[in-house]
Amino acid sequence: MTAAIEGRLQELGIVLPVAAAPAANYVPYTISGNTLYLSGQLPIEGGKVAVTGLVGRDVDLQAAHRAAELCAINILAQAKAALGGDLGRIRRVLKLNGFVASTPDFVEQHLVINGASNLIANVLGDAGKHARAAVGMACLPLNASVEIDAIIEIEA
Repeated sequence: MTAAIEGRLQELGIVLPVAAAPAANYVPYTISGNTLYLSGQLPIEGGKVAVTGLVGRDVDLQAAHRAAELCAINILAQAKAALGGDLGRIRRVLKLNGFVASTPDFVEQHLVINGASNLIANVLGDAGKHARAAVGMACLPLNASVEIDAIIEIEA
C-alpha cells in the first residue's frame, strides 16, 4: 500500500515536505488507539505561508483552492511523520475540518475545501474519502487563508 501511495504522489507531482514543527505549546499530532489526530495545517510552502488574506477580498477562489491543496499536502506530511514514514498504515481519513478566512459575504467555503478533499482522495483512493466541515472564519493564524485539521483511522 505504501508503494501505491508514493506512486500516486509521484504521478501527481507532489513532493511531501518535512513535517512542520509546532509554533506554540501543542503537538503536531496525537495517536489514541487506532486514531490519528492531526493539528491544523496551514498552506505552508517553502517554509512560509503561501496564501494569506481574506478569501473574497484579498484572495480569489482559485488561490484559496490552492491553499487548501497545500494544507492537504501538509496533512499527508504530518501523517507520514506520525506513522514512521508509512502512509500505508492509513485505513481511512475519517474527517477533515476546513477553516477559511473569508469576508462575511463569501459563501463558497465548500468549494475552497474541495481542494483538500480532492487531493486527499486522489492520493489515497477510497481510504481518502471522508466526512468534513467547511466553515468561514474572521481570521486565521499568521494571516493564512485556510487551515485544515484531520482525523485518520490507522493500523495500530
